[in-house]
Amino acid sequence: MGQETTSDPKLRVLVGVTGASGAIYTQRLLQHLCRYQVQTHLIMSPYASQVIEAELPGGLVVPDKVQRHQSKSMNLPFASGSNPPDAMVVVPCSMGTLARIAQGTSEDAMLRCADVVLKERRKLILVTRETPLNLIHIRNMEAVTEAGGVIMPASPHFYHQPKTIEEIADTVVTRILDHIGVQHQVGSRWQQ
Repeated sequence: MGQETTSDPKLRVLVGVTGASGAIYTQRLLQHLCRYQVQTHLIMSPYASQVIEAELPGGLVVPDKVQRHQSKSMNLPFASGSNPPDAMVVVPCSMGTLARIAQGTSEDAMLRCADVVLKERRKLILVTRETPLNLIHIRNMEAVTEAGGVIMPASPHFYHQPKTIEEIADTVVTRILDHIGVQHQVGSRWQQ
């Protein structure tokens, strides 16, 4: 792992969680964001807790440093373009959430924040977790990409021969951290 580095403590990242499978990615991302002292905020869709319950027997362990927000409340700092986060990561991102973001709907706080992030030209990363894809999914991915978002399928790599599910998840989380600008020492890189 190497020595710890600290990212910009002013970096503000909003993590959105939907009802798609892949709660391990959320868990590992939250742990690493806090480990590198990133100001982290969390918002979950109503279906996220059902998936988390099925996939993480101990539940989602949210570090104390993480600020939680309600999905039904627009009373959160990032719902306005005057106070956008530096980055937003929706992990895992369901195809329904992708579609609503692609269409610019703002029916709840997570969708409103994604809309703000796009319009303010901040980093929006959608970690999609679906296969196979239909043409509607692909067109929604295209729309988000054209609007400035990043579609990052949860596709782990195996060239470093991971031994645990956490190591597998970290291959995706490493890419997320790279894209939002967190300096880190998580995981292995190709040819290093």
